[in-house]
Amino acid sequence: MVLSILPAQDDLHFADVLRDWHRDALTFVEKDLPKVLFFVFIAFLLMRVVAFFVKRMRRLADRHSTDDPRRAAEIRTLAAILRATAYGIISFLVLLNVLSQLGIDTKTLLASAGVVGVGIGLGAQSLFKDMLNGIFILIEGQYNVGDTVTIASLTGTVEDLTLRITKLRDGNGTLYFIPNSQVATVSNLSRDFTIATMSVTVDATADPDKVIHVLRQTALAVRHDARFENIALADPDVPGVDAISGRVVTYPIAIRVRTNQKDAILRELRRCIIQAFEQTGAAAVMLARGSLGNPWRFERLLGKRDSDPTRAEIAAELRWVIDRAEEHLGVERAGRYLRKFYPWYAETMGLSRRAQQPLVTAPTTAHARLAIEALLASETAQIAA
Repeated sequence: MVLSILPAQDDLHFADVLRDWHRDALTFVEKDLPKVLFFVFIAFLLMRVVAFFVKRMRRLADRHSTDDPRRAAEIRTLAAILRATAYGIISFLVLLNVLSQLGIDTKTLLASAGVVGVGIGLGAQSLFKDMLNGIFILIEGQYNVGDTVTIASLTGTVEDLTLRITKLRDGNGTLYFIPNSQVATVSNLSRDFTIATMSVTVDATADPDKVIHVLRQTALAVRHDARFENIALADPDVPGVDAISGRVVTYPIAIRVRTNQKDAILRELRRCIIQAFEQTGAAAVMLARGSLGNPWRFERLLGKRDSDPTRAEIAAELRWVIDRAEEHLGVERAGRYLRKFYPWYAETMGLSRRAQQPLVTAPTTAHARLAIEALLASETAQIAA
């Protein structure tokens, strides 16, 4: 009975704890909370100021993007570095002051962090290597935000650059995060100028002088087009015959253009070359696959094929060439143009002189098709017999 009238010790201790908590909370709200809110408010203002200057720098870069792309890229890179560095420093200083207001000894914390940092540094040397390499990238100006580069075997546009990583987006839209320590060799495709190159393959029967003249005139017309006057920096260069492979002759075209501007001018150049060759009657030559419709020659060179083509394969290629020639030149012009190729196809099929006559002397493409069908029917009958 005596024990039942004594106050519970646990209840007394819990009440004291509640009173202490209430008193500490009031003290924190009256004295420490305003200071914490003040530091957070100052940090917010500083971040807003940094964001304002970063936004102004990006606008300045947009204004320089046309007349001085390299300067614009440098400004964008500096803005990205300023934003990341300033936000990191401001956050660190605010954290120290908030911890101090909460009664945590920051000196002891910093001393402990120094000791722990030494251990971390020994195990995370790549992190310091990333930052050191990032500093050299910035100092030497190896690449900037907006540049098209090839680094770590990846090609794309630099979207962001910090002291630790480089963000690279390729043509498919994939975003890569590349540590700066892995940047050993940089191929910058956005410095000074770019050479827009393309190769046009034409059959060997076409007159080289005529082909070179057509290519030069067409490339010059594209270079002086109002849409590309500010993109092309020099007149196009068509040096002549670059390579000969069987009956295929390669003619290279090179134009010096502004950085990251070659795709549009190359697309227009391809379109104009097709039109120019159609007007000069050379479209059928360009349309022929491989060596004027002989892909098996290249398959044999690549080791994909050991035997010669069958007569059916050669006939199928000839029909393909006839269809394309009619499509681009018209039936009448295609018939006149393809006559000089029929003897070569007949010889490739291994036909006798008598068997060649219907194809070699075909006045129109329709007669050529009939001759091909007759040859294939004859061969099928011989195999059946």
